[in-house]
Amino acid sequence: MISTIKSKLLKAIKNKRINVFFLFLLMSFSVLILLKLSNTYVNTITFQINKVNVPEAHVVFDDHQKTLRVGLKAQGFNMLKYYFKKPKINIDFSHNITKTDSFYIWNKNTAFLDVISQFDKSVEVVNINPDTLYFKYDINAIKKVPIKINAKINYAIGYDILESFELSPDSIKIIGPKVLVSAIDFIETDTLKLQDVKENIITTVLLKLPENQTELEFSSKQTHVVATVTKFTEGKLKIPVTIINVPEHINLKYYPKKITVSYYTSLSNYKSITASDFEIVCDFSEVSKNQTFLIPRLTKQPEVLRHVKINHDQIEYIITE
Repeated sequence: MISTIKSKLLKAIKNKRINVFFLFLLMSFSVLILLKLSNTYVNTITFQINKVNVPEAHVVFDDHQKTLRVGLKAQGFNMLKYYFKKPKINIDFSHNITKTDSFYIWNKNTAFLDVISQFDKSVEVVNINPDTLYFKYDINAIKKVPIKINAKINYAIGYDILESFELSPDSIKIIGPKVLVSAIDFIETDTLKLQDVKENIITTVLLKLPENQTELEFSSKQTHVVATVTKFTEGKLKIPVTIINVPEHINLKYYPKKITVSYYTSLSNYKSITASDFEIVCDFSEVSKNQTFLIPRLTKQPEVLRHVKINHDQIEYIITE
């Protein structure tokens, strides 16, 4: 059946009468289009604003995109280009514009010639709306803020990160209106999600930059993340308990004299950890009336340890003469 349809289509294409008909139809349509485009029309076109020559010390920003509706009189040929792409019109902030403490004010009466100069002589500017545009501005500010990593990482059993994450860069510069820049104290990364990690982390993470803030510039949009991952193991040591602030006229007996501290550390650090690296203290001055126990606190420990805990939360004592 398909071969039959193809055969009929080929015969129709080869038919000279049909070809001549379509040729005349195409020519008629083309002549009609040319006649239409040669006519003169008056249309209102919406132009996006392109801000030029804004002083470096200032940044111009708006809550919404401003536009100018310009009435144009021209032949259809000259109008056609404005419908194929979003047209823009320049507003020059170096002249024919008024500046107050908070706004740049553009007025069509003073800047009319600037607008006309941006069109061909074959295009007549009939009207411009609105008459006035207000552009809020602020002084440019520069602020350096730290990058905070956002990470959800599940390490393989027996593995952990050796130290903290290294970020490069670890901070970024923000340039923009003072009112916007001053509200930002740090920038977070997108969430770094990894599972069953047992090798060093080397990756790049995008930053969570404020949305819809076209007035702000950022020195970087991403950061390089590096972290050393190694094997960890649990360790336990018995640490002597020290009692402080005991009045001279009081003799104390307490139990236990030593308590166990458990911790989590890397294999490379495991052998270097000793009991002298820890200190457990009970403060007798904190004991309330009728209290028969002391509270042990870990006051010294190596920085390389994780999940450090003591296995006693009370030290029993008695006062002897």
